[in-house]
Amino acid sequence: MEGLVLVVILLIVAGFAGAASFTHVKDWTLDNSPAGTGEWFGWANAVISELIPTAALLTIRRRKRTGGPIGYPMFLLVAAVALSLAAQLAVAKPGLSGWLLSAVPALAFIGLSKLVLTAGPTPAPAAADPTPARPVEQPTPLAEQAPAPVAAPAVAEPVALVPAEPVRPAPVAPVSPAAFTRRNGTRLIGEVTR
Repeated sequence: MEGLVLVVILLIVAGFAGAASFTHVKDWTLDNSPAGTGEWFGWANAVISELIPTAALLTIRRRKRTGGPIGYPMFLLVAAVALSLAAQLAVAKPGLSGWLLSAVPALAFIGLSKLVLTAGPTPAPAAADPTPARPVEQPTPLAEQAPAPVAAPAVAEPVALVPAEPVRPAPVAPVSPAAFTRRNGTRLIGEVTR
């Protein structure tokens, strides 16, 4: 039951955080675009900036399960959240309270990401073993133990070694830098001017 409640909470928080962030990014994009830019550009920028962190988060979860590297998806997640936070702060009312209220969606997404990334299966408590414990056998003192038989060493057949032919690299003819055509008029590295 707890797992179901957690999933519902995560979906609600993600939905509202995404919607608020989406609106801020769209408005910020349209406010800073050149005159005549269509509204579709603001929508496209908002969709991209909201789907990249979601895809990065899913990739991180999958790679953690399989033991793969998470550096690049983590970089994308942090960069996308930083872009979203920048858009939210840019459209906020100037002042501490305006910035804080506007940053709530990005901060909620960071918190949600932390919950999702650290959530894992909870180990079940171990059941008690119904069989009674057996008494532990006491080791026999060394003086009473019989010596273990020693096996005779195996004699190996001699192996004939054949010397290998050394590998020689193929000859390479040196090429003068003057043999190459320059398109931009700059000198090649190592070219001597005469």
